[in-house]
Amino acid sequence: MKGNWKWLLAIFAYIIFHRFPMALLGFIIGSLIDASQVYVVSNRQGSLSQSDFLRSLLMLFAAIMKADGKVMQSELNYVKSFLLQNFGEATTLQALQNLREFLDSDIPLDEVCSRIRHQMSYPVRLQVVHFIFGLASSDRVISPQEMRIIEQAAIATGINHQDFESIRSMFVEETNWAYRVLEIEPTASDDEVKKAYRKMAMKYHPDKVNTLGEEVKKAATEKFTRLSNAYEKIKRERGIS
Repeated sequence: MKGNWKWLLAIFAYIIFHRFPMALLGFIIGSLIDASQVYVVSNRQGSLSQSDFLRSLLMLFAAIMKADGKVMQSELNYVKSFLLQNFGEATTLQALQNLREFLDSDIPLDEVCSRIRHQMSYPVRLQVVHFIFGLASSDRVISPQEMRIIEQAAIATGINHQDFESIRSMFVEETNWAYRVLEIEPTASDDEVKKAYRKMAMKYHPDKVNTLGEEVKKAATEKFTRLSNAYEKIKRERGIS
């Protein structure tokens, strides 16, 4: 029925009243109903509370930290620093307690990722992947086990392959990594490079996650900075002003 109310009411009004103006009125009313349904569906995602967001993120953190069979002190330091910088001391104390509980438990990764996929907007899900990459790289080496967990989480949360490779290239500097961040080929023209940066800047802008509060928005600035660094690298190499 979703998306068809305008036609249903238009036909119904014409059958009942046998007048085109009434059919038109039915069409208009139906269009308003359809529009309201679209609004509800589009806003169903991204309505997750900050506490639920943080809980889901901590469970993913725990899965990454346990992936290679040992929890590194550098990982614990990263999480604590991340929480203090972005959520404050009071929230950090409770979050670290939750993290310890998650580290001692089996993480239902598919269930967590399914909840993230259905309750978070796509820009927020991109930010989640960026956060777990940050944790995995905190000891300067992303192990194969950690990468598998990240890939599994990205697929399960509905992140497309190109966006995944873009974020991955922010942390794994391979040949042409800057171009991968911008989701273009090294053969792209200067104009295509500029266009790609503008497109990615809109996708990764911190304002995309402002529904989760200033704390998460502040943390999202790092991803935007990495994007800008990739663009500046290409500009220097090409002599683009």
